[in-house]
Amino acid sequence: MNHLATADYIVFLVYFIVVVGYGYWVYQRKRSAQMNTTDFFLAEGSLTWWAIGASLIASNISAEHFIGMAGSGFAMGLAISSYEWFAAAVLIIVAVFFIPIYLRNHIYTMPQFLAQRYSDTVSTILAIFWLVVYVLVNLTSILYLGAIAIESLVGISFTACTIGLAVFAIFITLGGMKVIGYTDVIQVIVLIFGGLVITYLALELVGKETGTTSIWGSLVSLRTQADSHFHMFLPKGHPYYDALPGMALVTGGMWLNNLYYWGCNQYIVQRALGADLKTARSGILFAALLKLMIPLIVVIPGIAAFVLFQTGSFREAMTDASGVLKPDHAYPVLMNLLPIGMKGLAFAALTAAIVASLAGKCNSISTIFTLDLYKKYVDKNASEQKLVNVGRWAVIVSFIIAIALAPMLRSLDQVYQYIQEYTNFITPGIFAIFLLGFFWKRATNRAALTVAILTLPFSTLLKFWSEFMNLFGVQAESIPFLHRTTWVFCIDIVLMVLVSLTDPASHRTGDEIIVDRSMFRVTPSFVIGSVGIFGILAVLYTVFW
Repeated sequence: MNHLATADYIVFLVYFIVVVGYGYWVYQRKRSAQMNTTDFFLAEGSLTWWAIGASLIASNISAEHFIGMAGSGFAMGLAISSYEWFAAAVLIIVAVFFIPIYLRNHIYTMPQFLAQRYSDTVSTILAIFWLVVYVLVNLTSILYLGAIAIESLVGISFTACTIGLAVFAIFITLGGMKVIGYTDVIQVIVLIFGGLVITYLALELVGKETGTTSIWGSLVSLRTQADSHFHMFLPKGHPYYDALPGMALVTGGMWLNNLYYWGCNQYIVQRALGADLKTARSGILFAALLKLMIPLIVVIPGIAAFVLFQTGSFREAMTDASGVLKPDHAYPVLMNLLPIGMKGLAFAALTAAIVASLAGKCNSISTIFTLDLYKKYVDKNASEQKLVNVGRWAVIVSFIIAIALAPMLRSLDQVYQYIQEYTNFITPGIFAIFLLGFFWKRATNRAALTVAILTLPFSTLLKFWSEFMNLFGVQAESIPFLHRTTWVFCIDIVLMVLVSLTDPASHRTGDEIIVDRSMFRVTPSFVIGSVGIFGILAVLYTVFW
């Protein structure tokens, strides 16, 4: 039944009051002083390492994971966990090599780095790209997935769900980054514990089907019943090879995808830009540790739903009215089977993930629009208070657009893959521009501008490669999107190098960005933590190869 009992509403109400009350308290502590842009967008110097780590995870984990990644777990298995486990390794790389450059050069936004390193033109082009992707792909998909999950769980209409989630997120976002950062700590606690409740239920149901009484025994039975779903690498010919093409996970596309997301993405990097280097690195290491847990609370339930579907238990619930299998229904179906009280906790966990991610995403949209477009091109002399107000209006307008577009995603069956594929249309070019901007002073503005303009056409051409070749009577296979990411990145790097080397010396740039080896030194405790995380990853990939 798609409803909550009184006890569930009480649990959810307690969560809501705690988050809103704590957020309001954090906001009131700062209200005595007029909020400026660094307070609103960065919470400069206010976030502790654990708040940064929690905020990174809360901003990253959303309905696209609980619903979309669980759906991919149902369809393709543990291989989808590569996005999470690779992220743990990449976060350590970002903490060592990327964050010091941002902090040493007082970078507040990614377009600001591009303007400082290359030119305002490159910065503006990519700022517009980011805003379009953040609003039309990320914000809209998070709102859509959250709404269908809550609609399935509670029975509230899809439209009411989108509006309710947006209003909740707006309330948090308008308080600025400090409110977002500290409320994210509560959100992470709720989403982890609520997620573990769903995992426990899923394994318990598998245990009943297989005659197993312990949760560990259920986990062993799950692997036995769905052995095909417990491999990290999908061989060529696998139904989902195009989504996760074998060794590309180790040798190319997955690394590029994660390095861009965690190291050059305003939405993520912004959490650490207001801290000192030691605090930022500690927070990122904490986030890497939390990342290792995510497959347990989102992918394992999806695989359990697959086993239950195979036994016949979920057949009706996992298909739509026309009988088409919908993998993204896996998590909502499990949530509806929770007992009274626990269902409210799961509802709170899902809402926490959605609202935290929406707030984080919209704060970044607001930051880029206000500091990199409005202040630069509309009102160069705008006061700090005016910029904060513009940022708040940008939040509201972004949500209005997302609410209007969210219903259009209903035709998709795995929204998580949609998000990954279409954000990767610009990922390789942006990462190439950042990577050479960091570590090769010879890279020029003309080279960056060339890649910024040509990356989208390159990606589009490879996306429709087989259709394009068919026009010339040549049979060609489609190219998996992670392979496309690698190919476009390699083309972009070669193009940037060639253009830079043939560019007149007078066009050389890069002196504005300070980079030296001493910035990359790390503390012994950071080394120990990093070795521990890499060790865990080595064990996971050895066991589930």
